[in-house]
Amino acid sequence: MKLPVVSGREVIKLLTRIGFQVVGKKGSHVRLKKRNGKTFIVVVPDHSELAKGTLRSIIRRADLSVEEFVRLLES
Repeated sequence: MKLPVVSGREVIKLLTRIGFQVVGKKGSHVRLKKRNGKTFIVVVPDHSELAKGTLRSIIRRADLSVEEFVRLLES
């Protein structure tokens, strides 16, 4: 599935909607954390447009599939 073009802010908003919490910020990078049995820590650059590889890595570290991510983005 093709990845959409999104900003870091959009990704942060989506991740907080599914249970992640902002736990820190250093420069333009925001650190989010989620606990549900396992602990997931995701670092999202707060840039106007995320590179495809960066976005794919964030999706993987958040334990989502690309399809789930796109569906959440559209809802």
